[in-house]
Amino acid sequence: MIHSLFVINHLGDIFLEKHWKSVISRSVCDYFFEAREKAVDPENVPPVLQTPHHYLISIYRGKLFFLSVIQTEVPPLFVIEFLHRVADTFQDYFGECSESVISDNVVIVYELLEEMLDNGFPLATESNVLKEMIRPPNILRSVVNTLTGGSNVGETLPQGQLSNIPWRRAGVKYTNNEAYFDVTEEIDAIVDKSGTTVSAEIQGVIEACVKLSGMPDLTMSFMNPRLLDDVSFHPCVRFRRWESERVLSFIPPDGNFTLMTYHISSQNLVAIPVYVKQSISFFEAGSCGRLDITIGPKQTMGKTVEDLKVTVHMPKAVLNANLTASQGNYTYDFTTKLLVWDIGKLNPQKLPNLRGSLSMQTGVPNPEENPSLNIDLKIQQLAISGLKVSRLDMYGETYKPFKGVKYVTKAGKFQVRT
Repeated sequence: MIHSLFVINHLGDIFLEKHWKSVISRSVCDYFFEAREKAVDPENVPPVLQTPHHYLISIYRGKLFFLSVIQTEVPPLFVIEFLHRVADTFQDYFGECSESVISDNVVIVYELLEEMLDNGFPLATESNVLKEMIRPPNILRSVVNTLTGGSNVGETLPQGQLSNIPWRRAGVKYTNNEAYFDVTEEIDAIVDKSGTTVSAEIQGVIEACVKLSGMPDLTMSFMNPRLLDDVSFHPCVRFRRWESERVLSFIPPDGNFTLMTYHISSQNLVAIPVYVKQSISFFEAGSCGRLDITIGPKQTMGKTVEDLKVTVHMPKAVLNANLTASQGNYTYDFTTKLLVWDIGKLNPQKLPNLRGSLSMQTGVPNPEENPSLNIDLKIQQLAISGLKVSRLDMYGETYKPFKGVKYVTKAGKFQVRT
């Protein structure tokens, strides 16, 4: 299925390549580089590109492109999912997925890729199984391997690879048994200058950290599961029970994993947590303009808005900004034309305001270069969709684990039209 894999940094340099069949020349990536130059942002590069003899399927993670070369037609989402598994495995093994970390652990990287793909087809993609076959790097193991000539590759095949539960390793034992779940939601929204929501949707994910002994069987119930109409599950989830009862039933992997992701696009279910009053104007005569932005809480269920940040992409004609912030501080980069107002925690009793003058070249900016205002925020202990976990039960084991659920709301692509 997958013939070759190229890992490309944000500068366009291929710093790692892996071939499972015959070697394909790097020149095949030229089609990808052409598409990258045409795209404004790296995220806008088409994930599937057709060339005269190959298909190029790629993802963008951590300022890196993972580009796979396919010789025959295959389901693109199948390949995209595998590439995300590769990036997740690097993240789990090395703590981050970056060019420097991959280059420093290139031997383990090649060992992982060799086990994850067999003759071009996915074989072992679960972190639990891979860690038993290829031990994660540490300083002591590196010193011992250097002195003894050993390797990180295990001598026996993991038991999980031979069972019908390949995502969980056998014989797990913990002194403290605990299971924690993070429900994180990101709001993607466009709001016009009058405050009316043009479009809004929620991207949600439930991340799990499960450290339980034995072979526990968990069930998770929600207070309002009908909110979730577009979901994607980890392979451990029993899909038939979800369809019939709207209950998550699963034997969890050991450690950290993504239990499920979901999408809510109905605007009547998406509550915008803040409102923005803004006025950005440019005078026809002279070389100046005015800016006035006020932001306040709207629907936060009494929770505090934290890490609040407003970014404004100014037109090229704006040279500088002379502003006064009632809360936080601002910076303006005249090279990138980016104004960043870092507010921090939102005080509902005293709404933050940013106002002042803009210095610019003579003449009104091009109307096609209207400022774009984006918001970044975080709200702890709140799922803006209203999703709530009602209970978590465990079967198959006799001990009582520690359990906890945390809710976080973040701003995804949150834009206010000026």
